[in-house]
Amino acid sequence: MTTPDAPTRAPAPLWRRALFLALAALALVPGVPPAVALGVGAALGLTLGNPYEEPSARASKRLLKACVVGLGFGMSLPAVLEVGRSGVVVTALGIAFALAVGLALGRLLRVEPTTGALVSGGTAICGGSAIAALGPALGAGAEAMGVALATVFLLNGVALYVFPAVGHLLDLSQHQFAVWAAVAIHDTSSVVGAAASYGPEALAEATVLKLTRALWIVPLALGAAWWRRRSVGGEVRVAVPWFIGLFALASAVVAVFPGGAPVYDAVVAVSTQGLVLTLFLIGAGLSRATLRAVGARPLVQGVLLWVAIAGVSLAAVLAWTP
Repeated sequence: MTTPDAPTRAPAPLWRRALFLALAALALVPGVPPAVALGVGAALGLTLGNPYEEPSARASKRLLKACVVGLGFGMSLPAVLEVGRSGVVVTALGIAFALAVGLALGRLLRVEPTTGALVSGGTAICGGSAIAALGPALGAGAEAMGVALATVFLLNGVALYVFPAVGHLLDLSQHQFAVWAAVAIHDTSSVVGAAASYGPEALAEATVLKLTRALWIVPLALGAAWWRRRSVGGEVRVAVPWFIGLFALASAVVAVFPGGAPVYDAVVAVSTQGLVLTLFLIGAGLSRATLRAVGARPLVQGVLLWVAIAGVSLAAVLAWTP
């Protein structure tokens, strides 16, 4: 007796596949804002659907890791540590505050624990990079990763426009804006974009402070992996986020071989544009079914946490930063 074949999903119409590929290609055009790429992808996923759901999910995960490594060529590790020494205390306090408030909000709003931890970690440190590092350590599923990434990237897009406007409204100095942006905006690309629109001094200082903050990815990911291994015992193997080590290695290469600056700049430019494509793929991976299953709570957690960090850090900058 033969068993009937399992039903297979019919391929999407040719026009839908062509539209998806055309929009993905547009995400590679320099100058396309990250928020636009995420919004277009999400609009496609939530309306027509993603005709390449599984391949694009795999591609977004791998592309994100590759781009994070590539961004490591945009910094010299010793130089960042030296220049950013004055911001170490502020960074540590900001990260501790974000993690504590984020986890508390997650429990209060009854957000699924892994998703809540990812949103908190992404907000506290470095957006998608931190989520990509924490996900394997926490054993996060695709839905938790997707919702957390979409939440922080959406807020990154808002920050690109809101932060410079608020800075000009309050007449913040270049230094004040750099500190505020580096502490309160999730992702490196959004910090750089917002600071670049504010002024050259803000751009230089915010980039250094933000990359110093990004170094906290390593201890956070290792701590999460240790906690999970301790809580589940020795039966489950925890994936090691090796790309974080490669990120640090890239920064070390820049320090040891500074003569490769033109090549490093090209790698960073490609990686930055690759993050825009990653945002499109992440947005396209969202669906109405996923949103119904997860609910709005992670988004509410992310928004409340972001507003709290932005408000407290702005007050601190106005009070203590010249």
